[in-house]
Amino acid sequence: MTSTQILYTEFEIYIPYSQSLKQKRQIINRVRDRIHNQFNVSIAEVAFLDEWQRAGMALVMVGNARPPLEKRLSDIEQCCIERIDAELMWLNREWL
Repeated sequence: MTSTQILYTEFEIYIPYSQSLKQKRQIINRVRDRIHNQFNVSIAEVAFLDEWQRAGMALVMVGNARPPLEKRLSDIEQCCIERIDAELMWLNREWL
């Protein structure tokens, strides 16, 4: 029997051009929806909820081996860097 691997990741997004919480929410919703739909992961905004230009995000992936999950996380990070009008400030991963 194989063991289940769970990868919990937190990252911060900096949105320098955001002028309001409403504008930030629009950007974060697009980021969340794009990552969820493209990579089939659970993702949510979990920190800096009342700040205009920062968002703390968390995502969780479940699989039966670490290498595919690490590859998917790398792809998500690259997607954030290339396609989203925001800066990825830090990335923290934890295996559960």
